[in-house]
Amino acid sequence: MIDSVWALLTVGAVLASVAMALLWALQVRIRDASHVDVAWAILIACAALAYALLADGDVAHRVLAAVLASIWGFRLGLYLLFNRVLGKDEDGRYQALREKWGENANRRFFWFFQFQAALVVFFSLPYAFVTLDSTDGLGVLEWAGAAIWAIGNLGVITSDWQLSRWRADPANKGKTARNGLWSWSRHPNYFFEWVTWLGVALVATASPWGWVSWLVPAVLLYLLLRVT
Repeated sequence: MIDSVWALLTVGAVLASVAMALLWALQVRIRDASHVDVAWAILIACAALAYALLADGDVAHRVLAAVLASIWGFRLGLYLLFNRVLGKDEDGRYQALREKWGENANRRFFWFFQFQAALVVFFSLPYAFVTLDSTDGLGVLEWAGAAIWAIGNLGVITSDWQLSRWRADPANKGKTARNGLWSWSRHPNYFFEWVTWLGVALVATASPWGWVSWLVPAVLLYLLLRVT
């Protein structure tokens, strides 16, 4: 069993880096990098599952980390797979990068995929702390964090469902969604995604050095406001 957060993160790094290298080779073959988004979400779940299996923390903490990461990661990954990858052209963002990079596209995409692997490790950090927590059973912070995580996930799922319904109506083609949660915010899915990670960070806070996990929702907020 592993008792070091650095050792766990090394496992996550190797897992993510190798997987992203293989997926990069796939994009070279099919000239479509859209699947990197699917892989990113699923690999975070896989990293957390690996931590839960290998860490020497309390069983309840390891199970909680595995459950939270798996539900979030596999749901998001499958949602992206069926809504943005299968039967679709390459995502416009990646088409633009491919055109911009020209003959260097494949080489630069390799490092882009590896950067996504690094983000997998970063976003899996809270789960590493949780799985190493040796405290018997779950406390108030863990339960409160799990509740916030559940609210965030429910909000994301509801937002995605409402957006899918809006887009399914031909009368709404070219229009901005204004139904349900989308009538309150331009990006309710982003907001609730952030709430989800607030919950994960709170769960990790009860663990030794778990406060470091608050870097994750902080960085995510920056990405949502300044990059996405």
